[in-house]
Amino acid sequence: MASLSEAAGIDLIAHGTTSDAETIKDTAVAQPLIVAAGLVAAEALLDVPLESLSVVVAGHSVGEITAAALTGTLSNPDAMAFVRERANRMADAAAATPTGMAAVVGGDPEQVLAAIAAAGLAPANMNSKGQTVAAGTMDQIAALVAAPPAKARVIPLQVAGAFHTHHMAPAVSALQALAPSLTPHTPKVPLLSNYDGAVVPSGEAALASLIAQVSRPVRWDLCMETMTAMGVTGLIELTPAGTLAGLAKRGMSGVAAVAVKTPADLQAATELLAYHAHGKKDNK
Repeated sequence: MASLSEAAGIDLIAHGTTSDAETIKDTAVAQPLIVAAGLVAAEALLDVPLESLSVVVAGHSVGEITAAALTGTLSNPDAMAFVRERANRMADAAAATPTGMAAVVGGDPEQVLAAIAAAGLAPANMNSKGQTVAAGTMDQIAALVAAPPAKARVIPLQVAGAFHTHHMAPAVSALQALAPSLTPHTPKVPLLSNYDGAVVPSGEAALASLIAQVSRPVRWDLCMETMTAMGVTGLIELTPAGTLAGLAKRGMSGVAAVAVKTPADLQAATELLAYHAHGKKDNK
């Protein structure tokens, strides 16, 4: 954590142990902390090289940076440099206009998208058939809350910006400027893109996808479809965890899932990994 803190330029140990909720809500803090937490959890979990296992790796939004580091697509220092720039520039973009996000749970998918568009919002995260996250200005969020789609709930989220929308365009430009200083590599195991759920073909393609991802929707629904098609039988969600394991239980029928929320969850994750990934090359 100390080395990751140095690369990120902030004290991740303090933010991960003593900082209050308001401090951590700041995306400039939250993003590096999320990536670092995932990397540390993976190090505690894995006792063999990832490429020796039958696995596929994917990450949701900022978690895609964690996934890139785990697969060797980016080194840990490069991943932390990337997330530092991403977080700071997205914080700048969020500060320019009061924006936010809201989860739309339930409802007919077409009606949900129509209601989001009618409110002037964008579908920032398409997580499953029953959950889409809308993003835009606070007035637009309020309009959707006041006129939700039929048979759906609209839940405002505690985030500090309209991520994965055109509001984040300035951050994309900043990351494009950073890219020449990074050295991407071909992933050691299959790595899925948030853009279309497909396996990225190269390190350069993975980095380009990470940059563009900042202002375009996260298609986690397509990532789950790809994992299902690839024969995935078990899923481990790294720290901070819970949301993706919950989506998998509803959207990936029959798939065992463990959310590593605390060190106490590592044993269950180790057992799942041993059963589903060690030596079972016909499954993932």
